[in-house]
Amino acid sequence: MAETPLVYLIAGEPSGDLLASRLMKALREKTGGNVRFAGVGGETMIENGFESLFDTSELAVMGVMEVVPSIPKIMARIRQTVDDIVAKKPAVVITVDSWSFSARVNQGLKSLKTGIPQIHYVAPQVWAWKKGRAKTCGRYIDRLLALLPHEDKYFTPYGLRVDYVGHPVVEGGSAKGDGAAFRTGNGFSPDDKVLCVLPGSRKSEIKYLLPVFEETVEALVKKFPSLKIVVPTVSTVADAVRTAVKEWKVPAVIVTGEKARYDAFAASDAALAASGTVALELAMAKVPYTIAYKLSPVSTMLAKMLIKLRFVNLINILPDKEIVKEYLLENCVPEKLTAEVERLLTDGAYRQKQIDEAAEVLKVLGAGSDRTPSERAADSVLDMIRKAEK
Repeated sequence: MAETPLVYLIAGEPSGDLLASRLMKALREKTGGNVRFAGVGGETMIENGFESLFDTSELAVMGVMEVVPSIPKIMARIRQTVDDIVAKKPAVVITVDSWSFSARVNQGLKSLKTGIPQIHYVAPQVWAWKKGRAKTCGRYIDRLLALLPHEDKYFTPYGLRVDYVGHPVVEGGSAKGDGAAFRTGNGFSPDDKVLCVLPGSRKSEIKYLLPVFEETVEALVKKFPSLKIVVPTVSTVADAVRTAVKEWKVPAVIVTGEKARYDAFAASDAALAASGTVALELAMAKVPYTIAYKLSPVSTMLAKMLIKLRFVNLINILPDKEIVKEYLLENCVPEKLTAEVERLLTDGAYRQKQIDEAAEVLKVLGAGSDRTPSERAADSVLDMIRKAEK
């Protein structure tokens, strides 16, 4: 590459922020630091020297009733992002996850015929719902980086090149936390049981899940009076989480940042989590857990109509088997969550079975491979840049 390329990254949610930050690191390593970054990103990217065009917390919404009021602001941010790309003329644009937002940015950019290569990182889950997104990807992007094997078959019929890179969760630090230091720093004894509570990274998740988790925690503390509660959160919802948890009858330690989250995992005996990438991180950390998810009544009705999957957690989806218990929508109630977490805290054989079976699934996602998913993704990006320069 003749000059220092500018890579424009767009990561609208915390899960994408984490992927993009690791991609940044891999690109720096492969180019000897001969790379620049611009775009839209979250706290982990910012911690790694990234300057975001705007605060991504504005995009952290989900569910019909939650998204509709935010549409004007989101559309304005799409226009702002496209204008910024045109002005900066990057060597490549990489949208990361968040396809609803990413698709519109890619569409806007493609309509201007700038010739800037467009990559999307994380294939939309068309095998689960909205199969039409595969065709949309073919129209608006030039290359797709997939986390899962066999996703290419959904997109290649539309002329799209798909590179399987593996799931970045397998290269993260979620399995390398310092549990002893976390316990000492928060006044927990080595014998205390610790429950990690992860209510999500979107405002709607906090709204609907935190009250259920609060009741669950209160019921568990009655059964285990010395149970310690830790609540890792992210910048997009940290203020809302602190405000809500402050009103709990049960004291809880709130932590932010990747390192603190992973230390909390290492200190925990079990976890109660919103469905999402964090569920894979818990599996990597060998923390037995259960997942939950809840939406508004209207969004729940639509989800049941549109999504035809047995499971939502990849640890269950890939083997088509419920390794981790899922409590979703109407089943997301304190009584069921309490019973499952109690079993995770007390039944050693049950805990170990989940940990062992999840470890086998993680191998399918790239755990133990000689190259990390971020390295593979970086190779694809640099290949794209080189081809565009010719």
